[in-house]
Amino acid sequence: MFSVLRGSYEKTILQDKKELLLALTRSAPGENGDVEAWLEEARKTYPALHLLYVRGIPGVDEIQEFSLDAELKALWQARQEDKAFKTGIEAASYLETFVMPDAVRLGSGESLLIFSPVLNAEGDTARGIVVAAVDETVLTSFNNLTYALSLIAFFVFALGFGIATFSRDPPTGYAILVLFSIVLLFVAYPLFTAVRLTFVQEGRFSLAIWKDILTNRQYLGALAGSIQLGALTATLSTIIGFLFAFFVSRTSMRGKKLVTALATLPVISPPFSLTLSIILLFGNNGLITKGLLGLENFTIYGLGGLGLVQTISMFPIAFLTLAGVLDAIDSTLEDASLDLNASRWETFMRVTLPLTMPGILSAWLLVFTNSLADFANPLLLSGSFRVLSVESYIEVTGMNRLGNGAALSILLLLPTLTAFFVQRAWVAKKSFVVVTGKPSGRLSDLASKPMRIFLLVFVVLTSLFIVSLYGTIVAGCFVKNWGIDYTFTTANIVEALQRGREAMISTMTLAGIATPIAGFIAMIGAVLVVRKQFPGKRLLEALMMTPFAVPGTLIGIAYILAFNEPPFLLVGTGAILVICYVIRELPVGLEGGVATLRQIDPSIEEAASDLGADQATVFRTVILPLIRPAFISSMSYTFVRSMTAVSAIIFLISARWYHITIQIYNFSENIRFGLASVLATALIFIVLAVFGLMRVIVKKSEHLEKTVTVQ
Repeated sequence: MFSVLRGSYEKTILQDKKELLLALTRSAPGENGDVEAWLEEARKTYPALHLLYVRGIPGVDEIQEFSLDAELKALWQARQEDKAFKTGIEAASYLETFVMPDAVRLGSGESLLIFSPVLNAEGDTARGIVVAAVDETVLTSFNNLTYALSLIAFFVFALGFGIATFSRDPPTGYAILVLFSIVLLFVAYPLFTAVRLTFVQEGRFSLAIWKDILTNRQYLGALAGSIQLGALTATLSTIIGFLFAFFVSRTSMRGKKLVTALATLPVISPPFSLTLSIILLFGNNGLITKGLLGLENFTIYGLGGLGLVQTISMFPIAFLTLAGVLDAIDSTLEDASLDLNASRWETFMRVTLPLTMPGILSAWLLVFTNSLADFANPLLLSGSFRVLSVESYIEVTGMNRLGNGAALSILLLLPTLTAFFVQRAWVAKKSFVVVTGKPSGRLSDLASKPMRIFLLVFVVLTSLFIVSLYGTIVAGCFVKNWGIDYTFTTANIVEALQRGREAMISTMTLAGIATPIAGFIAMIGAVLVVRKQFPGKRLLEALMMTPFAVPGTLIGIAYILAFNEPPFLLVGTGAILVICYVIRELPVGLEGGVATLRQIDPSIEEAASDLGADQATVFRTVILPLIRPAFISSMSYTFVRSMTAVSAIIFLISARWYHITIQIYNFSENIRFGLASVLATALIFIVLAVFGLMRVIVKKSEHLEKTVTVQ
């Protein structure tokens, strides 16, 4: 099969080259034409094609030889009497195109020679010959790849045959095989390709790219800028997130559901939405900076603006993490502290805060990681402040230096991994386990009256600021020219929906395709990780979780490198975007499924098996209904994140498959804020509708809720 495939590919490539050469010979100059100019034009158009033009037929006419490639001309003169060359000359004289069966050495590589006739005006006689040297590297690379694929196919077939023959649980074996194939092809292989590119130049091992990266002040400055921005954002977001979480989990005040909804709004909204509203309010022509305060030299671009936007965008991550941690703490320890006459402040500092510290560090690390990998906000707001995510994008799209872009994206992993291992080492030194038997169904209100007033004022002001940001986006839909002409208009809505209709349809279509695929893969992976024992389980879990730690820019660059040539020619298609959506959001679904399955007693599944149900039936009728909340949440999250993706897909979009967030970015960059506001508002409503539907389908159990009482 692979021999046939290889032969068909070679035949197709050579046929294309023959047709190209025939088209070139039709434009070859006549007896008095300028051959040098023709060769020069052909080299500009087809730089990989080396041509020799022979005016006249050797042995019949007096010939003239023209070539811009001295080595090819010397080869012709030296081997003109060889049998293969004579066969090619004879075939051309009979108006046939001939391909030499054996490659010849030209320069540092092997090339195939193609002889093509140059016809006279009537088209019945050859008046010359064009000899073209075609680099054989493409064919050689494909042959090597074909052999590798044949070995992989044989290995997969052998595994499948072995599972069917010897395994007591073939469905599980097939599921493991399929998942390994998916993560190896779409996670390990692209990342390996990207890393390999940074160490290879012109086919040889080289450290030149890394030497350039690590000695370039601009790149090192961008790394320092990313770390500075990440630390600032993580610290502010963790503080704000903790205050919100404490308000929701440790006070008895009302309005917690509304506060939670407003606090989580930024994390599910399109990435450009808050940036857009900040520009509309505080930009050079902002409503507040210029319209109300009349500031002329104020700029929101740079570290200050980025820190503000990222803090508002990412503090919900810290809030959700810390709210779960505070809810999980058994309040009996706090009650004991209060019963021993400790003040609320002392109880908080000596009991609650230490027990919350692992969650605080985890929240800080999560925000830090997201800030480093953030691409959308710096793309619009960085100004002269450099960050690595934008630098890598510029290297790829502006400079066409994929190796440098991949190296800069890999460099982003270093501060993330450093922070991760520091956090793990610190937590490992202390114990935070609380053994209490049956946990309490209530929590203690540790906030004094002044603290409750402070928390209320802070939460209300922050929530109002968030509401004002989203209100600004909606208002921008109806303003003729923000910052200059605030006349009410609906023209923006009509124009934006007309120009963004195709992008919106393609985005929703691809996100809708990716959603169920990601959900099923995540749930099957969770079942294998929690319920099954097999060799390589930890490796499979690590590969499935890898996309969570890898910056989106690196994923995008890796996919360009891995899937931009046969046999995996996917770049430019909708399939590559669907694959990217699935792989990028797979870790979240896997973690949700794992957490849910660990709360379910395996005896339920064992009972179904004892009653004669096979593994597929157990999964369909027992496991899937029990993990339905995690399954639906995983699909909803995948859909929303696919709709709002930027960093990876900006490298993979095409004219046929565009993305709505990129359309919003283009409108914003071209100062068409009204159009950008319309699309951002439409995207927000779609996202909120999906999350609202999810909340209706999956309701929180009343038995898991706790009440807060004042001590």
